[in-house]
Amino acid sequence: MSLAGRILTPAGWRRGSLGWSEGRLGALREGAAPERTLIPGFVDLHVHGGGGADVMDGPEGVARMAAFHLRHGTTSLCPTTVTRPPAELRAVVAGCATLPERPDQARLLGVHLEGPFIAEAKRGAQPDYVRGPDPALLEEWLAAGPVAVVTLAPELPGALDLIRRLRAAGVRPSLGHSACSHAQAAEAFAAGAGGVTHLFNAMSALRHRNPGLAAAALDAGIPGSEGRFHELILDTHHVAPALFRIAHQASGGRLCLVSDAIRATGLPEGPSELGGQAIEVREGKALLPNGTLAGSVLTLDVALRHALEAGLSLEQVSRLLSSNPAAALGREDVGRLAPGAYADLIELDADLSLLRVWRGGVEVELA
Repeated sequence: MSLAGRILTPAGWRRGSLGWSEGRLGALREGAAPERTLIPGFVDLHVHGGGGADVMDGPEGVARMAAFHLRHGTTSLCPTTVTRPPAELRAVVAGCATLPERPDQARLLGVHLEGPFIAEAKRGAQPDYVRGPDPALLEEWLAAGPVAVVTLAPELPGALDLIRRLRAAGVRPSLGHSACSHAQAAEAFAAGAGGVTHLFNAMSALRHRNPGLAAAALDAGIPGSEGRFHELILDTHHVAPALFRIAHQASGGRLCLVSDAIRATGLPEGPSELGGQAIEVREGKALLPNGTLAGSVLTLDVALRHALEAGLSLEQVSRLLSSNPAAALGREDVGRLAPGAYADLIELDADLSLLRVWRGGVEVELA
């Protein structure tokens, strides 16, 4: 099959026809084409749930969540845990390894373990199962199934060794839920950390006399900054649009828009839960009883809209939603419309809203 239109390729916008076979893209044939806008499917590095399902529910929950987000343009994702007892985390990783590829579900790129090696002071909405870095536990989880990302606090004893081990294993270490100093963050980046988890949220803030993790993430003076990518939740509640624009410019565009979506995403507002904790969704915000933000009810098609409204071009926004997160994982088979990559495409209408989605060349039923 093939589609013709205005197509966003790694080299920029091109007009022509893009075909695929056995779920993989062929070469673009440039030429006259209709007014159809095609961009790569979204890649979400950080998603806990959606449509009433949660990653911690086990394989069935992961499958339901992946199906829900596919209908919003996310063709690949990292199922993300919360901080829970080690046996539960191992079960999630092992369960994801059993799930088959299905055209009606987003492609699983490996589990994102958000904790438990995080700082108590910056636990945020994470359940109270925080613990110090434990190499034996890490090896157990890595052996259980595919792990793509591990969020940890670099100031904890032993964290730098874990960062080096993760990097050697091909897993992305991400700094987050951390009260570290700028210097500690720089040391962690030197050890191999690939970026930060939900920039500005649950981390030491950017302060003019005491720059912390947020400042270090945007500091081009720390060697290797061009190879690091940072998550950001653009739901207008976690980060103000003005600060998003500043972060985009300061980072050289090396941001990855993530949903951090929870079970309640796509459901009516009201009570829900996250990691066994009661939460309430009201006015578009998911909150613990103490008012702490507890993930989001965001989908990435909505994040695209917010980024456009913040003043970015569609080409810039597509990088944040697709090619940047793919690059953060070292993947060239997703997040880009190029020969050999998966045929994961989104067609946008004249208002730049989702019109059609293909996952591996198979059109998705959006209704």
